[in-house]
Amino acid sequence: MSDVMPEPSAAQAGSQDGQGGQGGQDRRDTAEQAPAPLGVVRTPTGNGAVDRVLDRLADADHLAADGHVEVYEDVHRGLREALDALDTPPGPPVPARGPLPHNVPHNSRS
Repeated sequence: MSDVMPEPSAAQAGSQDGQGGQGGQDRRDTAEQAPAPLGVVRTPTGNGAVDRVLDRLADADHLAADGHVEVYEDVHRGLREALDALDTPPGPPVPARGPLPHNVPHNSRS
């Protein structure tokens, strides 16, 4: 991932240099009204499953801060599933072997 941040928009710049009327209050009101994307550029990993999960992070750009948790948890879950899939051997699952029943005769000779 890249940590490149976009330049502030004209409206944000005006609020920061004191030309936005009430200064910090304007920024808080604007931030509460319309979430703005951070514009962080993400470099593809080359793994399709991981890239699809990471693309979900863009959904947080359009949500208020309290909605980010759900997106982050969903992405975290997807990344864990992708890692778990790397440990899973291909093919059908091998049935678990349980203990033998007690009524099966054993052919043991001592």
